[in-house]
Amino acid sequence: MSTIALPAAQPPRSLLPDLSLVGVTLIWGGTFLAVQTALQWSGAFVFVGMRFAVAALLALLLCRRQLAGLNRTELLGGIGIGVILYFSYNLQTLGLGHIASSTSAFLTGLYVPLVPLLQWGLFRQRPGWLAWAGVALAFAGLLLLAGVDGLSIKLGLGEWLTIAATVTIALEICLLSRFAAGCNAGRMALVQLATVALLSLASAPLAGEALPQWQPLLLVSVLALGAATALIQIVMNWAQQTVPATRATIIYAMEPVWGGLIGWLAGEAMGAGKVGGAALIVASVLLSQLSAHKATHAPA
Repeated sequence: MSTIALPAAQPPRSLLPDLSLVGVTLIWGGTFLAVQTALQWSGAFVFVGMRFAVAALLALLLCRRQLAGLNRTELLGGIGIGVILYFSYNLQTLGLGHIASSTSAFLTGLYVPLVPLLQWGLFRQRPGWLAWAGVALAFAGLLLLAGVDGLSIKLGLGEWLTIAATVTIALEICLLSRFAAGCNAGRMALVQLATVALLSLASAPLAGEALPQWQPLLLVSVLALGAATALIQIVMNWAQQTVPATRATIIYAMEPVWGGLIGWLAGEAMGAGKVGGAALIVASVLLSQLSAHKATHAPA
């Protein structure tokens, strides 16, 4: 009598990486208002440089025993992604000097529909029609957030800086999921953080920024946001070794929701146009999620 060997049951996939990224979005959402407050006493490049210097020091303390294993991939990949982070954080911080933190948060959420487009352009992963619909909704939301006067879209300097930052954030997410696998999360994060700190501090005098006006709240902001940045970057490098870019992007889309909510609680105005634009961007996120789910469960 012959027996049929049944395939071994696959162990359930751990939800810890996904839940860790949810925690990242909650921390992110609270940073918009904190950064905007700190800019009262510091220039953008100086503040980002100090924030990332603190983050790099903390990452160094956390992974100092693992530094001997730093390899070429982690070094070059960390520097490359660090350069992208330099642009994303500084552009976003510069933008926060001109627009409300809630507006910045919702505009930043536009990276959700951008990620599938970048994956198509960079890695030939063509998005489906749901992804395109998400892009259309996100663009409509952008128009409402910005305000439209006839055929003129009222996008100011702060909005344009934030949109540019959003593009670089989407690029970082794509590259992390592509190149983080097999790398040590702590070592790679350390290289990224140190790269941003060095480039930002070097850019400050070129931008004509003066030394910061030291206030207790500024010091607290630098230390707290530095610690949050170190935690965020290490968790992202670790979690995106197993969480694909598309699913990670959907999770990250909770960031503008938290940021907008915190800004509203702090007293920022949320008119009908801003609420409508935010709703359309959230709808684009949901469509992107449906598109990701469909792609994941597509027949082979």
